[in-house]
Amino acid sequence: MAGMVYLVGAGPGDYKLISMKACECIQRADTIVYDRLADDRLLSYARKDVELIYVGKASSNHTMKQEDINQLLVDKAKEGKIVTRLKGGDPFVFGRGGEEALLLEENHLPFEVVPGITSAISVPAYAGIPVTHRGIATSFAVVTGHEDPTKAKSNMRWEKLATAVDTLVFLMGVENLPHITSKLIENGRSADTPAAVIRWGTKLDQRTLITTVGKAAEDVKLNDIKPPAIFIVGDVVNLREKLAWFDNKPLFGKTVLVTRAREQASLLTSKLEELGARCIEAPAIRIVEPDTYEAMDTAIENLSDYQWLIFTSTNGVERFFNRLNSKQLDARAIRGKVAAIGVSTANALRSYGVLADLIPVEFRAEGIVELMQDMVKPGDKILIPRAKVAREILPQKLRELGAIVDVVTAYQTVSGDVDKDALKAMFVNNEIDLVTFTSSSTVTNLLDILGEDGAKMVSSVKTACIGPITMLTCEDHKITPTIVAEEYTISGLVESIKKMFEI
Repeated sequence: MAGMVYLVGAGPGDYKLISMKACECIQRADTIVYDRLADDRLLSYARKDVELIYVGKASSNHTMKQEDINQLLVDKAKEGKIVTRLKGGDPFVFGRGGEEALLLEENHLPFEVVPGITSAISVPAYAGIPVTHRGIATSFAVVTGHEDPTKAKSNMRWEKLATAVDTLVFLMGVENLPHITSKLIENGRSADTPAAVIRWGTKLDQRTLITTVGKAAEDVKLNDIKPPAIFIVGDVVNLREKLAWFDNKPLFGKTVLVTRAREQASLLTSKLEELGARCIEAPAIRIVEPDTYEAMDTAIENLSDYQWLIFTSTNGVERFFNRLNSKQLDARAIRGKVAAIGVSTANALRSYGVLADLIPVEFRAEGIVELMQDMVKPGDKILIPRAKVAREILPQKLRELGAIVDVVTAYQTVSGDVDKDALKAMFVNNEIDLVTFTSSSTVTNLLDILGEDGAKMVSSVKTACIGPITMLTCEDHKITPTIVAEEYTISGLVESIKKMFEI
């Protein structure tokens, strides 16, 4: 039985610009054939057992010839597979989707086309340049910049194209810019016409060069601008001065190293990217199961004996309730009161149907102890499910109040899977503007990964800590944090980072 092929436009670069239908096609696929301009994060929507085939094309460097890609789609569909061909931009705007579709039709194989937002309009928009504007531009044309200038006969009607429309958008034309600009001038376009070259448009490393038709080729060479980039010609370019928005975000142009565990990094990364930061996820820690659940299981069996349960992290909440559920139990098994170290931990508890009875104003162990001084009676039993390695001040102070405290390991942190050499190179090459630390373990594990000169490398850039405990760990390793969040949460950390770069 023949399969199905979806020719899907992934949009211009910003992965959030993909359509809902495109996401459905990714989720449905047995095989995904994807190219260089499709953001890898889109692949997170795919099934775990999906077959991934990369066929990316860089300038003069093709992983697979187009004819072979066409045949690959046919072969996979004949195997009865659902195939999603994920392409940057739109499949039918210089995406060669028509060629792929024609071969599928020739082989009597079903296909659908899922349009994507083309870079021709979206990239200028992200640079603050509308391709049309009342009183300035009432027409625009999208032109390939990839035509071989040495071919005997050009398909380009330069004598008409140069002056026929107000705005010209050339896609993938950086390498041919001397030819393109000379042809425009030769056929009547003024050398003084405003122009822009936009590299990696809509992505967080977007770069925009404002120039003129006459100077464009020279300026691109001087500024070392490489593909992929678009070239836009017309008076609408002047509107960028007032309409630029994307690269006016407070963290635009800043590269932030996120050291949080990979499964938790998305929230911090997402918040920083919303402010324009380019985030590099290098998880210094990884959350894993404890060596044994023996102590946890014993505590769960005797859960009704505890007057208090204290949770010091969202990880502790998640791991405790996962283990509780594995015993066919839920929140109803809890008889005592529940304390959460902060708002995030309290929200995690709420997701399991538990409302925290106590949340300290100061989101650390000392805050819990201060609130519980008058609540804990000698002989009260308290359960603390937490990381294997953690500060001892909380159980110590509670025991001083006469409580019987059971500390059980709900999870442990180990060093994350990070490319050590690549990470060190980023520090050496001054490619990192800020390092974020969300726990003491992210500090110590990152330094372990970087090795002997780790503290020196980290000290060479700005650092942001989520709270005072993480700050003290930095200082123990002779790292002086640039900022410490005023509110000890991810949102508080992001807000403090924003304020720092706005100063």
